[in-house]
Amino acid sequence: MTKQDRRLLRQFNALQTQFPLLKRPIRTIMSDGWGMFRIPLAITLIILSFFSFLPMLGLWMLPVGLLVLARDFEPLQGPVSGVVIRVRRRLGPWMRKGRKKQNNRL
Repeated sequence: MTKQDRRLLRQFNALQTQFPLLKRPIRTIMSDGWGMFRIPLAITLIILSFFSFLPMLGLWMLPVGLLVLARDFEPLQGPVSGVVIRVRRRLGPWMRKGRKKQNNRL
């Protein structure tokens, strides 16, 4: 396992921790036996992201597709994990503020 692969897997683990509802789907799709399913799923998500003007389809599919594709396509692992790290750092303060507001409401 390369350094970039470990870094990407750490980002998937962080996403699972941050969004508990995604824990099971992420764990299932990222398991080693799902390689033949992952690549077509990633390509489908990337292609469908170009039809974002339709209901239920959107630009959210592009980063998800790239994340899934990065698991099997090594040249994407470094850039994708780097983007995930930057997005998590930028959204971190907003996520904490949202949690504080929810806790104050209770």
